[in-house]
Amino acid sequence: MSEANWYVVHTYSGYENKVKANIEKTIENRKLEDQILEVSVPMQDVVEVKNGVKKRVQKKMFPGYVLLHMVMNDDVWYVVRNTRGVTGFVGPDSKQPVPLTDVEMRSMGIKNDELSVDFEIGDMITVASGVWENTTGQIRKIDPHKQSVTISVDMFGRETPVEIGFSEVKVRK
Repeated sequence: MSEANWYVVHTYSGYENKVKANIEKTIENRKLEDQILEVSVPMQDVVEVKNGVKKRVQKKMFPGYVLLHMVMNDDVWYVVRNTRGVTGFVGPDSKQPVPLTDVEMRSMGIKNDELSVDFEIGDMITVASGVWENTTGQIRKIDPHKQSVTISVDMFGRETPVEIGFSEVKVRK
């Protein structure tokens, strides 16, 4: 069996969620769970101001597009391509869609390499390199997407948050 990759499908404007639902229903009906692994409409939180009132809403990161994690073969290509609302795969040739690279997936925040770390929120660490080298602080937040931690350091008598990359962290024993 081939390796699963991420592909991008172009849809009619405003039909992203409908296409996602249709593909998921087709996966269920045709028993394609082992070939189409995930259907995604990436969303992001945005703060909108209307009539002076701030409101947090979710917006589509890529309007008009749906991401599919799947094993490409003729049957799956046919099913996805003929889903109502799909205009085609993104790529130079509609017969041979081009999968997204790992670099493209990471830059979009969709694929993150699993990384295990030996520290957690509340641990005291020493910064091993960079501008903050030899600074000690307590971990307040861990962001696996950015591969960074936010620590509190004492600057001029005040607690100040500082973001440090995972590679610069050394846990104090």
